[in-house]
Amino acid sequence: MPDIHIHRDHSLGLTQARKIAWQWAEEVEQRLSMECTVIEGQFSDTVEFTRSGVSGRLTVAADHFELQAKLGFLLGAFSKTIEAEITKNLDTMLSAGTPATANAQASVEASVEAPAKAPAQAQPNDLARPSAKPLSPAARGKKAAVRKPAA
Repeated sequence: MPDIHIHRDHSLGLTQARKIAWQWAEEVEQRLSMECTVIEGQFSDTVEFTRSGVSGRLTVAADHFELQAKLGFLLGAFSKTIEAEITKNLDTMLSAGTPATANAQASVEASVEAPAKAPAQAQPNDLARPSAKPLSPAARGKKAAVRKPAA
């Protein structure tokens, strides 16, 4: 399966980055019929997304976004187009977030990806006891799945 890996550095801080991630997730739910789940952590959030032929996650930290996606056989033929569209949309949202992101460095890999690094400040329990929320009032009970925190 083709992989898409997009990394974007930013200087938004976690609060503003969360807003952009939620906006992105709501958009892909509406436009692409994705099912999204947001898992909030203390130092980073994860937006998990899935639909037929694609699954992945967007990690949201105070200083970067990291998107990893796996495409199925049929969508794999369009991996470059899909990657370009995701990159364009994410860059547009980041540039609208703050002028400081205009100098953001980007690296895009569309082949075998290296394991993602955990945020420097992350604690072991950061992702162990997340709180998950559906994305929007319209999504509640329709598309967005809710994960219950581990006991």
